[in-house]
Order: sequence, then structure tokens, then C-alpha cells
Amino acid sequence: MSTSTTSTTSLPGGTWTMGDLTVTRFGYGAMQLAGPGVMGPPADHDGALAVLREAVRLGITHIDTADAYGPHVTNRLIREALHPYPDSVHVVTKVGAVRDARGGWPAAREPDDLRRAVHSNLEHLGVESLDLVNLRLGDAEGPQPGSLARAYETLAELQREGLIRHLGLSNATADQIAEAGTIAPFVCVQNLYNLAHRQDDDLVDRLAEQGIAYVPFFPLGGFSPLQSKALSAVAARLGTRPPAVALAWLLHRSPNILLIPGTSSVAHLRENVTGAGLALSERDLAELDAIGR
Repeated sequence: MSTSTTSTTSLPGGTWTMGDLTVTRFGYGAMQLAGPGVMGPPADHDGALAVLREAVRLGITHIDTADAYGPHVTNRLIREALHPYPDSVHVVTKVGAVRDARGGWPAAREPDDLRRAVHSNLEHLGVESLDLVNLRLGDAEGPQPGSLARAYETLAELQREGLIRHLGLSNATADQIAEAGTIAPFVCVQNLYNLAHRQDDDLVDRLAEQGIAYVPFFPLGGFSPLQSKALSAVAARLGTRPPAVALAWLLHRSPNILLIPGTSSVAHLRENVTGAGLALSERDLAELDAIGR
């Protein structure tokens, strides 16, 4: 069972515990440290290392990655910047997709694919056991129906072998989440969700009741012009920028929501931390809640 606390960090939102991993609710997503299209090395290698080290210096203990980013680029950067990892820092990765020569994300969820991916993550992160592995489902268009049993059972087996501490799901449907629960416990769900995309509202609340973390990806993307205008109006009234309001709203939305905004800039990382800590009034929240309805 996962629980929320608020007393062990100065970062916005406090902390959340997934299994035996206590992480800051404000985390960091490493995807943008790879090159354009999440392919190849970063233009500024030292700058990428600086972002990771600044994240830890700020107190962030939840770093999200995948060996498919680059591929292998972000994991190697994380290892170079942070290994040996402080006990408080937890690196969360995902498996279930690889990269092709055109920069696509073809599924790779056969048992052998998943075993290779887990061992690749272990190698490139330089660890003997992965803190948390999310099974990426669906495709680039979003979640897709279908059983996850064969893939998820493979990860559960790797967990029993001691190569994975905790399991999670990414890009999953409600049916797949329910199916996973009949196979092995999971501690988080990572789906598309933000002010403009509220299709998982009921799921967020249901997971909160179960003590399971919800980790939204693309927390700032996909707004229509009208939605952007409404968000900008609230930001202008508060004397800040729209991304700050969008991140702050997510932390207000539910205590089980964990943020993993990405950036390749130390200055932008600091801006995100400050923005997520923005205080929102009942009026602000009411106007923001209407954006995605």
C-alpha cells in the first residue's frame, strides 16, 4: 500500500511512498536529455549531466527514464551523473517499446524482448536491481485494448528473480489495469493526463483510494487554442506563466499524482520547481477545472 506524506522535503507536494520507495511528488523526466526526436546524444553533454545533478541537489528523488530514450542515451547519462546513486534517489524505467531507424516506437512486449530490456536497463544504469519498471502498453496513438497477461507475467517473474523491486503500468486502459491487479501488485500508473486531457479522472480517484500513484506524462501538452487562452488568463492574473499553473494544478488535483516534467535546462528545471509550488485559490481551481470539461 502506498501513502502520502508532506514533511520530508521542501519540494512542492511533499512525498509519496510506492511500495518501499519514498519519492518526492515533484520528480524529473529524463526523456528530453536525448537528442532531437529522443534519438542520439544531447547537443550539450555536460549540460545534460548538470541538469541531473541539479535535480538531485534540489532534493528530487524520483527520476523517470527508459532505455529506449536515445536509445540507451538517458540511462548512460544518469549513470555518469549520479552513480553510485544516493539511497534516497529512485530511478524508474519502462520497457515494452524499442526504437527503429526512423525514430518510431515499435512494441517489444514478447517475453524475450522484455528480458532483454530489463537486462539492458540494469547494464546501462549500473545497478543489480531496478527500483521500478513500468510496462509500456498501447502505441504512439495511446492506450489500445488487449490482454497484458503474457507481458506482465514476464515482468512479475523477473521481479521474483530479484531483478525488479516494483512494477508499474504505462499507457494502459482501465481493463488492463484491472487485469494486472489479478496477476501481481503494481505501485503506479503512468498515462497521458493534464488540464486539457481529463479522460482518466475517475481512474486517478480510484487509484488514490487504493494508495496507488498516478504519474501523468505530457503534463503540459495538447491544449486547444481556447483551452490555452483560459489557462493563460489564470496565469496572467497570478503573475506567472501557464506551465507553472498547469503543474501546480496537477499537484492540487490529487495527492497520488506525481510529476515528472522534463527539461534539458537547469534554469528551466528550477522554473518548473518554483511553478509547481504556486498556491491556487478556490477561484483559480474552479476556472482551471473547467478547461478540460
